[in-house]
Amino acid sequence: MSRRVTFADTNGDVNGNGNALPAGKETARKQILLNAFDMSTIGHLSPGQWKDPNDRSTTKLSLDYWTNLAKLLEKGDINALFLADTFGGYDTYDGKIEDCIRRASQWPMTDPSIPISAMAAVTQNLVFAITATTSFETPFLLAKRFSTLDTMTNGRFGWNIVTGYKKSAFKAIGIDTPIEHDERYAQADEYMQVLYKLWNGSWSDNAIVANPKSDVYFDPDKIKTITHNGKYYNLETKHLVPPTPQRTPFLFQAGTSPAGSAFAVRHAEAVFVSGHSPAVIRPKVDNIRRLAKEAGRDPQSIKFFSTFTPFIGRTDEEAREKFNTAKKYASTIGGLVLASGWTGIDFSQIPIDQPISEADSKTANKIVSILSNFTTTSEEIPVWTPRVVAEKASLGGLGPLAIGSPVTVADEMERWMREADLDGFNVAYVTTPGTFEDVVELLVPELRRRGLYKKSKEGLTAREKIYGAGQKRLKDDHFGSTFAYKEDEIVANGNRTNGIEVDASSDHQDPISMQLG
Repeated sequence: MSRRVTFADTNGDVNGNGNALPAGKETARKQILLNAFDMSTIGHLSPGQWKDPNDRSTTKLSLDYWTNLAKLLEKGDINALFLADTFGGYDTYDGKIEDCIRRASQWPMTDPSIPISAMAAVTQNLVFAITATTSFETPFLLAKRFSTLDTMTNGRFGWNIVTGYKKSAFKAIGIDTPIEHDERYAQADEYMQVLYKLWNGSWSDNAIVANPKSDVYFDPDKIKTITHNGKYYNLETKHLVPPTPQRTPFLFQAGTSPAGSAFAVRHAEAVFVSGHSPAVIRPKVDNIRRLAKEAGRDPQSIKFFSTFTPFIGRTDEEAREKFNTAKKYASTIGGLVLASGWTGIDFSQIPIDQPISEADSKTANKIVSILSNFTTTSEEIPVWTPRVVAEKASLGGLGPLAIGSPVTVADEMERWMREADLDGFNVAYVTTPGTFEDVVELLVPELRRRGLYKKSKEGLTAREKIYGAGQKRLKDDHFGSTFAYKEDEIVANGNRTNGIEVDASSDHQDPISMQLG
């Protein structure tokens, strides 16, 4: 069994800031946070597994798939169901989309927000976090929909903030040339400011009067009009939804480029990082924690999750058999379709054993942080070639695999937690629900035996499950908290407005905003 290391416990303590306890005092084991990673499509991160008779990924158009999955994850006390999303097909491989469609590589794609209310109705504690882009709809529309979801789930809702990068997705909304990478983050930063105003600054907690005698349900003087005039967005409106349990959904973010890291420090409560080795991920984590401290945030309050694909058997041999079965069904081209789309590298045009370099990426439409992984080698992968990519991308989507018994897989999780300074994992499936069943029935009991996975309290919001009971809303050191409703702000004409700022072009000029702008 692997060497055990103690950490400070950062879960379930409303006063905890994530820092280690003073020397000489007993420390608790750092609790592992587990999210189930899924997508409203057939070939998520292991394309081709639909051919396995035990796989149910082709049934995702049925509501039963989602409600049954939610009940399974609730049974295992999984923190959240993390749902990825995308708004266009992958057309970098061979310069066209046909292989994406043939291999069902994240194709087709339905809206992940639709099944959430049904899943919430059959669970009490499971959180639902969905990916949505700041590039393709106005902040007002997203604010209304997400406030509704936060209400309907009793605060069990989170948002993975991304900026759109696919050319096919921009074309779908009538834009021929995608927005440049760093400008997308500058636009997203202003997008978030508008959302904070709507979610946090429009409604007083005391706006509901509900007085039958006076025929007054809401006090209009306690619902402010939000005025925003910025580079990318202009609006004047009241938020349409009353204050929700969290007001602001729990905020995930994916992206660790310089612009993405600056954005994370300003907005993220949790960051989704990717890499094939802890040695690849650790510098990204350290950098964001350092930037957070410089910006006045508690660096340990930002939680880091890595993708992790387990093959779990009751013995190592049984797990190896599952891995060998998965290899038989894996779609090599399907995996390369995904990897080409993520990196901007057309792997169909590179000799199979030729080392890959950043120069092979011929398009600006890519995920910069994933591309950087191919220029970062490790002991596990000393050189990246199309052959290596084909092997890795078809099972687990370039992320780490763990093959073995619950003891073996738990050992590997502990190693990643320790070496990469992670807080948890987005557990990807190979077959669904099989992978998730193995996590619930085999892995969770082993993690509990080690004291790494305690049972969560009942009835907590998404944010409380991370920071502790009572922390329903953004922490005081979070940028979004500066937009909170202030009772005494009244403008000259008697109409209430969000007095935090009107012209976003001059708002909050701190070092982080400079990087984003």
